[in-house]
Amino acid sequence: MVPMRDEVSGSTGLMASSGSLTRRMIVIAAIWIAVLLAGGGFALDRVLTAAVTQNSDDQLEFVLRSLLVSAEIGPEGEVIFNREPADQRFLEPYSGLYWQVSAKGRDAFPSRSLWDRQLAHGEPHDDRGVHFYNSNQFGTEKLRVVERDVKLPGSTVRWRFQVAQSRAALDAQIGALRRTLVRSFLLLGLGLTVLAALQTYYGLLPLRKLRLEIARMRGGRTNRIAGPLPVEVAPLVEELNALVAHNETQAEEARRHAGNLAHALKTPLTVIMNAATAQSDDLADTVVREARTMRRQVDHHLARARAVGRRGSAHSRADVWPSVESVERAVRRLYPHVRVDMDGPKNLVAHIERQDLDEIMGNLVENAAKYGGGSVFVTVGAQAGFVEIMIEDDGMGIPEPDRIRIFDRGVRLDTGKPGTGLGLAIVRDVAEIYEGTVSLEESEDLGGLLVRLRLPMAT
Repeated sequence: MVPMRDEVSGSTGLMASSGSLTRRMIVIAAIWIAVLLAGGGFALDRVLTAAVTQNSDDQLEFVLRSLLVSAEIGPEGEVIFNREPADQRFLEPYSGLYWQVSAKGRDAFPSRSLWDRQLAHGEPHDDRGVHFYNSNQFGTEKLRVVERDVKLPGSTVRWRFQVAQSRAALDAQIGALRRTLVRSFLLLGLGLTVLAALQTYYGLLPLRKLRLEIARMRGGRTNRIAGPLPVEVAPLVEELNALVAHNETQAEEARRHAGNLAHALKTPLTVIMNAATAQSDDLADTVVREARTMRRQVDHHLARARAVGRRGSAHSRADVWPSVESVERAVRRLYPHVRVDMDGPKNLVAHIERQDLDEIMGNLVENAAKYGGGSVFVTVGAQAGFVEIMIEDDGMGIPEPDRIRIFDRGVRLDTGKPGTGLGLAIVRDVAEIYEGTVSLEESEDLGGLLVRLRLPMAT
């Protein structure tokens, strides 16, 4: 079967997907973890590199100070040391550890490890303090150099003391540190991503269970979602169960109305068929009479069906006062001799469709005008979350034993006036559909009947 395409969205019958929620959460977590680890790793690399470099510089500065302490001027103005540096690498050619004392216009005094090379004197600057820098003057052998300018006692010139060390060992330490850092952070990032994936999968597991439960409901294996659920999902499940219960109630009501209507129409149709089969002389009168009966039943069940269909809407709202005013105008035209007075706040809103409220009020106010003595009083008020409407008349009222029976379909206490006997039955059924009530009492002010209608107040 080819799936039907929606004319509005252009999509198939399946709901369009915006992507996997699990994948989206994992990707966001992975990106955030990567950003944090990259920033943290860069900062940690800077700190550790500076610490390793500072440690190497401290060792070079210690050697430089040893040279300065032991240096003095010889008989011919040359620089000599009263104590040679203890490190044997200064005696081995190209050992990677060097020192040199030089001055402008004077011969340099290098360590034996420099052999046939000399350290560059550098740009002219005043190095009375210790100065560290990197140098590539020996080509492939990169150096870390510390130098200081000192004027020795008995000397007329300022000598520059330099100690240099190959950066190979320092760079190797930094490289090993960075490799360890990268591997550790990659492993940490992978572990955190896996943890986020497991957390996401476990966190969304109730939604997967909910999907399976809904599939079971659709397959007819269960009619409710049961079982312990997290507090974040429980309200959703409660609303879903309430929706299912509401749909079942509506379906059951629809079946019951269909059955009641079929049963109500069965008897009139049987009477008509029997009269037609017997070729009765009053066939026409019989058809008219039974047709009226069937029409009353159809009107009654249609009114209930409309109310049931609209009850589920959360937006069912009706302003009470405009409905009362419109009903009052209609009744005043039908019964010019009847006076209808109204009182109460004009801003109350009931949880009911306006059409159903008009139908209820029309039945009640018309009955008060029809069976009363010419005076009708409508009072609107609010009480305990309900809109309360009282319709009073100055008629004969209804005896207390008949106040319940009068709500049955087809029951009429006054057969001298036209009517179907379905008005109060429709009022009761529609009010109950909206979880309201209707009751009959005796009016203390007018002495006739008091009808008390209570409907939920709209929020």
